[in-house]
Amino acid sequence: MTPTDVSYPRRIVCLTEEPTEILYRLGEGDRVVGVSGYTVRPLEARSKPRVSAFTTAKYDKICALEPDLVIGFSDLQADIAAELIKRGIPVMIFNQRTVAEILQTILMIGGLAGCTPKAEALVAEFSSGLAAVEQAALQNKCRPRVFFEEWMDPLISGISWVEELIEVAGGEPIFPELRQKRLAKDRVVDPEAVVRRNPHVIIASWCGRRMNAATIVNRAGWHSVSAVRHNRIFEIKSAYILQPGPASLTEGLAQLSQIISATALQVVNQDDD
Repeated sequence: MTPTDVSYPRRIVCLTEEPTEILYRLGEGDRVVGVSGYTVRPLEARSKPRVSAFTTAKYDKICALEPDLVIGFSDLQADIAAELIKRGIPVMIFNQRTVAEILQTILMIGGLAGCTPKAEALVAEFSSGLAAVEQAALQNKCRPRVFFEEWMDPLISGISWVEELIEVAGGEPIFPELRQKRLAKDRVVDPEAVVRRNPHVIIASWCGRRMNAATIVNRAGWHSVSAVRHNRIFEIKSAYILQPGPASLTEGLAQLSQIISATALQVVNQDDD
């Protein structure tokens, strides 16, 4: 190899689903040689070797794949990144927490893969989709109060990009002051505070567990909450909304929009304040 024989990374291991889906959306899925064991999107990526969980990785298996780049997400993967770096593998860890940061991550991954124009086009596509949903939400007769439940014990409210997407879809998060808290432990809320703020709709997404509506309905004092009284309790699977990548900006947003628009109509018709 001469100094001029330079190319962009051709063998990429993705430690989480977000970079995997981004690369496939960019038409660069053939570069992905290893994926997270939790990968469900896109379907074709599930046939790739599975080399990691969220906080653990099979280091020897990753090294055997001879990657020229490993991409991960979150400070929780810092130890994995450190070990791979010690083994001489280039690593890029993203830590996106907002819609803007998700879009920026797409641009940066596009740059790493040498396909910036395609990344810019994909960001434009997602931005247009966000604008279209936001415009459609203006037709709703009201903006329902929304409690997004990221976990049930302790009770954790939604992370920043989720709360932003709720607003895009026409809702009003009931804990806006917590949206910038990047750590889950900083978004723990008192169940009585939820009762006081009286959400019109509750949307649950318990990562790794199915939502149990009875658990929500039977909480002490929650019988008076509008969402409980009117049976407006919904689930969005974590794979669609709690991964800060294309899934949240497409399927996750679509489900939020459907739930919030239906709730807005019910609130107006039932004169529910």
